[in-house]
Order: sequence, then structure tokens, then C-alpha cells
Amino acid sequence: MRIGVVSDTHDHLAPPPAEDSLGPSASSLAARYDAVRARTASLCEPLAPEDQVVQSMPDASPVKWHLAHTTWYFETFVLARLPDHRPFDPAWGFLFNSYYNAVSAQLPRPERGLLSRPTLEEIFGYRRHVDERMRELLASPAPGWRELAWLAELGLHHEQQHQELLLTDVKHLFSRNPLRPAYRAPQPAVRRSAAPQEWIRFPEAIRWLGHDGRGFAFDNEGPRHRRLVPAFELATRLVTCGEYLAFVAAGGYARPELWMSDGWNVVQQRGWQAPLYWEQRDGAWWQMTLGGMRPVDPEEPVCHVSWYEADAYARFAGARLPGEEEWEVAAETAPAPGNLLESERLHPATAGASGAGSGARRGAELLQLFGDAWQWTRSPYQAYPGYAPSEGAIGEYNGKFMCNQFVLRGGSCVTPRSHVRATYRNFFPPDARWQFSGIRLARWV
Repeated sequence: MRIGVVSDTHDHLAPPPAEDSLGPSASSLAARYDAVRARTASLCEPLAPEDQVVQSMPDASPVKWHLAHTTWYFETFVLARLPDHRPFDPAWGFLFNSYYNAVSAQLPRPERGLLSRPTLEEIFGYRRHVDERMRELLASPAPGWRELAWLAELGLHHEQQHQELLLTDVKHLFSRNPLRPAYRAPQPAVRRSAAPQEWIRFPEAIRWLGHDGRGFAFDNEGPRHRRLVPAFELATRLVTCGEYLAFVAAGGYARPELWMSDGWNVVQQRGWQAPLYWEQRDGAWWQMTLGGMRPVDPEEPVCHVSWYEADAYARFAGARLPGEEEWEVAAETAPAPGNLLESERLHPATAGASGAGSGARRGAELLQLFGDAWQWTRSPYQAYPGYAPSEGAIGEYNGKFMCNQFVLRGGSCVTPRSHVRATYRNFFPPDARWQFSGIRLARWV
């Protein structure tokens, strides 16, 4: 999914599995297909039809488009390989192709909100039609099953990316509505104090980085390679809203010495004075959430900040952003039980609150590695040594976006649990703020 192509550059493709890899069985893949597709439909249940056709900015897409695009993927890259395939509607390829130039021309992204037709009902009919054909395929594996299974598995991870985008795009859409509607009733607010921020030291070492080939991965997670990682320290939790408020109160947005030159220009041009979705009411800070407006909780992780803001805050705090290799070293042995989509919170949780957002390493010292908010790194998004994109149209997924973007790690409160791992590389331009992006600090030793 994932971007000036912003939300679609979350789309990360992987190479086909090695010849000796059996891949998923037909029955397990069929069950996973039904589960992922049902989850997408369930995310639409709180929405009115009118909510699903509006586009709030060029970087976001209407819910209806997400529903159609993820279905277009299965029709175009899986079903179209079958000899008896007939397109559901040949004109829809132009409407719902994102950026695969080798497949067809595309409707310009800023115009997706103009698609009053086909109707939402017709889009759900499209999904049912493709689901029926996919279930037939998965029930009776056809010749070339191994490649079809890989493409189907890839499509499911692609759809999980769009599940996250669907929620972030809805949040932006509702933030632009003067009524500030709620996507869903919020969970009861329970104020807790965040765990204290401490530092964990990691010694210098030559480390293996990147995906090891076991299980699914996108192609930008490899090849696995060795790298010298100098000694560093990593903060035990994400930066809180209260800590970021200190940056705001200290005039952080008006201090050019804290900002990269391009970031300072963006701040001046766009008038940034706080994270996205923050606004002042009677002298107090409030923020827009998927549960509507609520006061900023100083103990929760700050999110919806750009790379520019994360970098400026790190400098203000006498620290820096971690390199993606440092983050991966810290996270490679940590489980992923944190505050992800399945928690149903849909908002970052206070570090250490009933275990929410914790990823254990050395006890429970290192918190919030997976979930809550994506963590900006100081690493430009670029290829690992030996990287080569997949051949054909599907190779357009990743490699052509390795320019002018930064890597984020760890997932967020709206990332599906089965979609995160220590080697996962998300990426966005440095001025992007509408995703659940937060800050973890690092220091040189």
C-alpha cells in the first residue's frame, strides 16, 4: 500500500519463494483469504455509504477505492492468469489500478474522490464476484499453483496494508468535517502514568540484518546481509505527548536551529505549530481520534508527526532518531503482543499500561516496539546490498520508490498483528503526518 505517491507506497512486494519452499497449503491459504477479506468488510461497518465515497486530500483515498483496488489486485495478478478468466468490467482496471504502469494507465490519484460511479453496492458486488472465483481456485489448485499461491499470499498482505490505510484515511476525512464525527465509540479513558524512559545499551557488533527467508516478507526486507552496527543506546519507550508538549511550549516550531533546512521551510509554509490533529480549545490541547475529539493525554505516545518533527524533537531532547539497523537489532528477539489492530483500541496506549504496547526484551524493559505508533528512523529508504526488484509489473511495487523517503519500523495501533515483524520496512516522505507515526529516541555511546 503505501506514496508524491504517498499512501500507495505502503505496497511492498516480495520475490517468489525458493523452489524448495512448499508455501501455504490450499486449505490454510483459503482460510486466511476469507479472514482477511472479512476483516476489510468489517472495518466498513461503522461507516455510512456517504463516508465511503469522499476523498479528503490527494494522499488519501476513498474507502470505496480501497475496497475496489484490493479486489482489482486479485483479479489482475491471480485470476487473470487462468485461461478461462473474463474481466468483471474491463473499464475498471483504469479506475482501480494504483501505479502499475506496465499493466495499464490509471486514474490520477487526486481524482479518486470523483468516482460516484460505480456505486458502493456495485463495488461490494465486485468483491463478492472475485471472492467466489478465488475460493474456487483455492479449493481446486490449478496448474502453476505455487506461483498463484505466492501471488495470493502477497495480495493478502497487500490488503492488510490497505486495512491500515483505510482507517488512517477515514481519520483524516473525519478530521476535516466540522462535526468531528467518531468512526467508533471510544473505549473508556483510563489515565495511567507512562513507564519511565530509560536507556538500553547495545554493544558494537557485526549483525545479520534483513529477512532470513522463513515465512512471508516483502522484497525490500532482503537480501539478508551483514553490517557493522556501532554501539548505541535506545530509549525504552516512545516519546509521550507530555514530553512533546514541552517541545511545543519551548517554541520548538519557531527555533530554526532544531530543524533540517527543508523541514524548516515546510514548517513555515504550512504553519505547523503542533502534531497533526492537535488543536487548542480554551487554552488546552485536544486531538482528533477515531473516537472523536478528546483532550491530549500527556502520558500517551505522541503520533501523527512527520520525520522533520521527529528529528527536530530528538535534537531538542539531546538525542537522535535510531537507524533502522539499530531498531532491528533491538527488536529481532522481541515478540509482537502490543497495541495493534486486533486490540480494537485504534489509538496509541500508554507505555506499560496493563502490558499494552509492550514488546519484551530483557524482561519488560523495552516497550512499544510493535504497535501503538510507527517509529521514524534516521535511515533513508534505499535498497539493501544485492537487492533486485521482481520482474514484470509486480516489480513496480517497491524499488521505484527508493528515493526521498525515510524508513519507519514497528507498526501502529491500526496495523494487523500478522502483518508486523522485526524486518518490516515501512516508508514515507519526510513531511507525511497522517499515518500513526511517532518517535523513539536513540543515542550514540
